[in-house]
Amino acid sequence: MGHTGAGKTALVDRLLATAGPPERQNGDHQLAHTSYVGHADPDHRPSRSVSLSLCSVSHRGLTVNLLDTPGYPDFVGELRAGLRAADAALFVVSAVDGVDGATGLLWSECAEVGMPRAIAITHLDQARADFTAAVEECQRAFGTGVLPAWLPSRAAGGGVRMTGLLSGRIVEYGPGGRRESAAESDRSDVRHAAARAALVEGIIAESEDETLLDRYLAGADPDPDLLLADLEKAVAHGTFFPVLPIGLLTERRADHDRGERDGNQRDGNQRDRNGRDRNERVAEDRGPALAGGFGSTELLDLFVQGFPAPAEHPLPVLTRPDGTACDPATGDPAGPLVAEVVKTTTDPYVGRMSVVRVFSGTLHPDDHVHVSGHGRAAAGHADHDDDERVGALSRPYGSVLHSVPDCPAGGICVVTKLATAETGDTLSNLDDPRHLPAWTMPEPLLPIAIRARGRADEDRLATALSRLAVEDPTLRVVQDPETAQLVLWSMGEAHAESVLERLAQRYGATVDRVPTVIPLRETLRAPARGLGRQVKQSGGHGQYAVCQIEVEPLPPGSGFEFVDEVVGGAIPRSFIPSVEKGVRAQMAQGVRAGHPLTDLRVRLVDGKSHSVDSSDMAFQIAGGLALRDAVRSGGVVVLEPVLAVDVSVPDEFVGTVVSDLSTRRGRVVGMDPVPPPPGSASSFAATRTVVHAEVPESEMSRYAIELRSLSHGTGSFHRQPHGYEPMPPQLADSLLG
Repeated sequence: MGHTGAGKTALVDRLLATAGPPERQNGDHQLAHTSYVGHADPDHRPSRSVSLSLCSVSHRGLTVNLLDTPGYPDFVGELRAGLRAADAALFVVSAVDGVDGATGLLWSECAEVGMPRAIAITHLDQARADFTAAVEECQRAFGTGVLPAWLPSRAAGGGVRMTGLLSGRIVEYGPGGRRESAAESDRSDVRHAAARAALVEGIIAESEDETLLDRYLAGADPDPDLLLADLEKAVAHGTFFPVLPIGLLTERRADHDRGERDGNQRDGNQRDRNGRDRNERVAEDRGPALAGGFGSTELLDLFVQGFPAPAEHPLPVLTRPDGTACDPATGDPAGPLVAEVVKTTTDPYVGRMSVVRVFSGTLHPDDHVHVSGHGRAAAGHADHDDDERVGALSRPYGSVLHSVPDCPAGGICVVTKLATAETGDTLSNLDDPRHLPAWTMPEPLLPIAIRARGRADEDRLATALSRLAVEDPTLRVVQDPETAQLVLWSMGEAHAESVLERLAQRYGATVDRVPTVIPLRETLRAPARGLGRQVKQSGGHGQYAVCQIEVEPLPPGSGFEFVDEVVGGAIPRSFIPSVEKGVRAQMAQGVRAGHPLTDLRVRLVDGKSHSVDSSDMAFQIAGGLALRDAVRSGGVVVLEPVLAVDVSVPDEFVGTVVSDLSTRRGRVVGMDPVPPPPGSASSFAATRTVVHAEVPESEMSRYAIELRSLSHGTGSFHRQPHGYEPMPPQLADSLLG
């Protein structure tokens, strides 16, 4: 995980080339982009990942499942799915771009649940990239537990030398590939010695072997094998975070190198805080990316040696599908089956494909399982319990799916042809059904109204949207009954464009975006009287109905009241409900701008009838005419929907957010400080403030995008209906003409 453009997908490709099957790498070292769940995905763009990708590799006899998550904030739902399935997280940080606010929030989110983490520094081949400076920035952002495990430097012949601070090994990457040197690292080097001492102390501080600390304090040099054994414990505690330099596969042209040298000359004799020349430090810390890159083998070693085993991954509290308690499950392959669908997609040839993480037990092809989905009804996914048969199981290697005989606890596999299972559903044994609680998914807050371009598109649209809603839990499809618009609620502009592109390319449903209609209301400005006459005599049975009403506005939110005050039998009792029905029908249609009327009290005070020509329909028409007459006399007030908005931002952005809400005709009604999580050392976990405001809905249609810009990606908000309030006269006049 990490910010967009940090090189996450390129890193996965590099790891596949290092540990995967030979067909992933050809003689020119050209790698194909990682494809989602191992098959060609039309949604994957080389310039930006938009969905979660799973790739499995084998290293030193162990299987490593790599979940490549999108870095763009619009696709945070895919990232949350990856977090649910993962045992540990690798943060990919660009040495050029540094750490952004969104990455800092993700780090804090992992810290709250104690997820083990490590950091890979990429883009070290870029101009003026500095590994030491990148590590220092990560330490300021994430805390003092961030410590490098390898140090890069230039090697003879233009290669890259990596020095292991724990093992003391030296590995050189050059034109001939990777070569492990027999020479030991120079521990007399001040920089190397200081970095190694910090790393050793960090591991020992997390070690459960107290004698190791005593020997170290006595001056004994710890055994590297003992340190490597304790590395996994230190990482598993979630407070120690090793850092590795990674060189990705890039093409460097001579003019690029020449421009980089010119840039270094323009920098002059800039000095860092230690007094060293900056150009000298760049040359020391940074190595060019060669054919094959560097650091991928060392990173795979860290996965195997330093990351905790799946059995150490704590499981959420399990329940039965009906909500009753059940025994907890452990990561035992022989235990009861507990698995979860973390991603769903549809292949035009294979059909529905589900990425499944097995937490307990073992999943086999053709197993009969219970599928349980609960807790997502608010997002449009109804609760359901079904029994299904599992299809084939596969492990993806890049663009190829390889069949596997089973998937034990801790594994992730691709399951085909689960007809009813959706993202977030739990798979368990038929005779022992269990349910994992639904994980927290972000709320889609950007509405996009669409309309089918043609009749053929309209026929395909319903099926396409239902499938996309199953695949993407952050997409909500709403058919607004009041405006008759089809609205897609998305995470942002990029997410919306991705959905529209999938509709057109995968399902052949082309749509047009149309302005989103805000449902307005009307009410009476002042009390008024109205007279309705429906007198029609044109041969045959006539129509005769006269009614007189008095109308007055009610406080906001009161709705509608109808009061019968007719005396003396002026209107027969059987026709009183007809008048009310006609008034209600006219209120639903509106009077001036065509918006429904609300917050009215209508009193029926008088009327006339005819023994032959009066009828139910005549009094319905007269009731509607009487309301129209009263509204013409009393005037109309246009009401607009208002939202109760809670905006959460770091304290430094509170003033900016409050000012922006004021420009949106919003009223700030309160603020509440939110302290950082206990024990969090991240600078991005600084105190936050929730700003409570009431804002017209028409001003909030693109707030999801604008808040991200205002808060540098660190803000979030929640909205809910608050009621209706009068629209400013100048805006209302434009609607009323």
